[in-house]
Amino acid sequence: MDLSDFGALGAPTPAGPPAAAPLDPRALVAQLGSEVASTLSAALERVVALSATGRIDQGSLRALREEIDLARRAGIMGQQVVRLGNGRVPQAHERLDLTALLREAMRQRAREIEVRGIEVRQLFAPAEVKSDATLLFSLLQTTLDWSFEHAASRIDLTLEVKSWPAHARLTSRYAHCPPDEVDSATASLQVGEEATLNTMSWRLLQQTAAVLGLLLQRRDTPGRTELTIEFPTTLAPHVPGRAPAAEPVSGSQGRDSQPLAGRHVLVLAPRREVRNVVREALRPMGLMLDFVSSIDEAQDMGRDGIPHALVYEAGMGGERFERLRGEWLAAAPHLALIQIDEQGKAFQVLNVGGRQFTSIGRDAIIESLPAALSFELARNE
Repeated sequence: MDLSDFGALGAPTPAGPPAAAPLDPRALVAQLGSEVASTLSAALERVVALSATGRIDQGSLRALREEIDLARRAGIMGQQVVRLGNGRVPQAHERLDLTALLREAMRQRAREIEVRGIEVRQLFAPAEVKSDATLLFSLLQTTLDWSFEHAASRIDLTLEVKSWPAHARLTSRYAHCPPDEVDSATASLQVGEEATLNTMSWRLLQQTAAVLGLLLQRRDTPGRTELTIEFPTTLAPHVPGRAPAAEPVSGSQGRDSQPLAGRHVLVLAPRREVRNVVREALRPMGLMLDFVSSIDEAQDMGRDGIPHALVYEAGMGGERFERLRGEWLAAAPHLALIQIDEQGKAFQVLNVGGRQFTSIGRDAIIESLPAALSFELARNE
């Protein structure tokens, strides 16, 4: 990674010591290298053990997958920090239902929460803000990433609107180490303990909040952490009996420029050129996009949570694909399916095994895929 890509990384809003320190590019690169190396080293140790014994149990296999995935996610987060730090991130500010977006983020992570055995207590008050839909949803997901990564207890997730000034505040509280390991005599965190909390997910959270102009505060005590994100652009609620403002509300009612913002779409396409065209076609829609090139990768991605929609090349069809599709539909009956045919520009609705799905030609991806995706998601809600 070229350090010149970082540009001038913006410092987060000065709202507390842990969040106020500027992000130094070289330190960030060093941290990224350290996190990736440490997780891959642990994964390598498991592989060596596997080679020696020739056997691996389900627990070790799951741990190996999590270590590799953690290294992958750290690399992706590093790239996102660079993108946000260069100061050239386009934003489209609109009225957004923060409560609905937060509930959607939690819904998408429900399977992961169950697998990890995490307990999350949710207390969400109604709140609307003016912000960029894609970046705001990314902020919420990163907040969950960081909390899930460090929590050693129940996570208390609270969304409230304080009276003056009337700003919405999202708070995440949890213990970052078991109670029996906490030294109550220690008045503040040790240097190493604080560094453990400042992972790449925290760096991405800092940078996203800075770009969105949000106030970020973090209070760490021995054993516990409390993060508060304050939204200065909180909007007044609609008054009953009065016509709502002309601005639409994403995530709740009305139509807006990104009606599908925050929806998770998985694209199963072995060919890079197809993935690039799909990415370009769906870029304006504010979606969470993931790309995989094989059924094995799709299965791995699905273990963390089934997407709202699956876009796939017709050539991926076959027994293994049908088995995957059947498993996902059984777990998520509202899964939207869009097939990309090799030839033509046809937009058609097919019926296979009593289940309807949309098919479009490869030459019609740019023109037809956004409409096909909107049609399938609306029909399956």
